[in-house]
Amino acid sequence: QVQLVESGGALVQAGGSLRLSCAASGRTVGGYGMGWFRQAPGKEREFVAAISSTGGLKNYADSVKGRCSISRDNTKNTVYLQMNSLEPEDTAVYYCAVARSGLPLTSDSGYTYWGQGTQVTVSS
Repeated sequence: QVQLVESGGALVQAGGSLRLSCAASGRTVGGYGMGWFRQAPGKEREFVAAISSTGGLKNYADSVKGRCSISRDNTKNTVYLQMNSLEPEDTAVYYCAVARSGLPLTSDSGYTYWGQGTQVTVSS
């Protein structure tokens, strides 16, 4: 079993930045891809970003490309999501997840373990 704990969510003004963290425990996740997803009120969960096990491959949703950067530190069993130029449309609960393989998968069906989420609210 893997436990994931997200942190770093906050209320920020449009144009601001946040860095989300996701710490894994229970087992090492260094051999697996990791992803970030988000869910806004009344909407389905959507893909944000993903990173391969080694960090060499990354995928981003078009809506965040150029504004977000995903990274990982396998020595700390932690994945990060740096978000810049935040927009009100980025308001959502952000979840991290462990992929079923080492690839940066974009579909939530490719993920097994999920965190509880961290709230990001962007005011206009």
